[in-house]
Amino acid sequence: MNFGKNDNVAILKKMTLKKVVNLLRLLLSFYVSKWKKESRLKGMPFALSIEPTTACNLACPECPSGLKQFSRPTGNLKQGVNKKIIDELSPYLSYINFYFQGEPFIHPNFLEMINYAASKNIYTATSTNAHFLTKEMADKTVESGLNRLIISIDGTTQEVYEQYRVNGNLEKVIAGTKNIIASKRKLKSKTPHVIFQFLVVRPNEHQIGEAKELAKELGVNEIKFKTAQVYDFENGNPLIPQNEYYSRYKKQKDGTYKIKNGLLNHCWRMWSSAVITWDGSVVPCCFDKDAKHKLGNMAFQSFSSVWKNKDYNGFRNMILTDRNNIDICKNCTEGSSVYSN
Repeated sequence: MNFGKNDNVAILKKMTLKKVVNLLRLLLSFYVSKWKKESRLKGMPFALSIEPTTACNLACPECPSGLKQFSRPTGNLKQGVNKKIIDELSPYLSYINFYFQGEPFIHPNFLEMINYAASKNIYTATSTNAHFLTKEMADKTVESGLNRLIISIDGTTQEVYEQYRVNGNLEKVIAGTKNIIASKRKLKSKTPHVIFQFLVVRPNEHQIGEAKELAKELGVNEIKFKTAQVYDFENGNPLIPQNEYYSRYKKQKDGTYKIKNGLLNHCWRMWSSAVITWDGSVVPCCFDKDAKHKLGNMAFQSFSSVWKNKDYNGFRNMILTDRNNIDICKNCTEGSSVYSN
């Protein structure tokens, strides 16, 4: 979770005394756990990622959703499960990202889920490829109470854009962006805070300057340049950018690549947040895209029973003692995003 200054201010406004106390308990238990090398947990998560759907209209490389490579089935989150999650956790939650895999706006009741969370005083965010942001949908999005909208725009020309966003239409992305900006003006709303997210890969890295100009021209609030995760990086990959500043990977003297970040035996996310998939499964974090590490299920369990169960604490203990041998951690590069206003 990477927040800008405006996000932090907005999230702080959602904080109550109970939420502040909960966050302090999480922080204390995290640092005690690091010190003891054993999981100690007090408090409930202050942030969640909730997956509305695994369906997607694009076929992006390196994305298991777009490539239809999941071993788990495609489906839509049931509103009853969403309501159950929020009802139980709203006293503690300050932030929900309604996105994991898939395109959220494909879910027919997506904005109703956003609205319910917003009504519980929770900061809401999502990420979209913007192909479904018609004028009508843009109005509904602004009215839903959504706080932050990330729009993926990985090129400034169709030829470059479609090299990563396979089956995508750049004109639709630009039109959808214009619709959101126009709806905010029409409805006199400061939200959602609109961010262009530019995933830097070798085919588009020469358009970084043009992307900044396009963001300024369209009037989005900010542009964010994100490093790309690739699964087969050790021997190089045609998606790894030549400009190492925008790469998660560093080329070594023998020509192979390694991940830049050192893998330390701790992870704040295991104490601060969780990810819930469309079928209610609780998984540790957003790197578990195929939900291999299921720790419980919100469709028939309470979150508190999952959050503190033997499997979850066992996973936290592995993070604290042997993180290098956890499959989903091996490509983790928390903090590897570059922001530009």
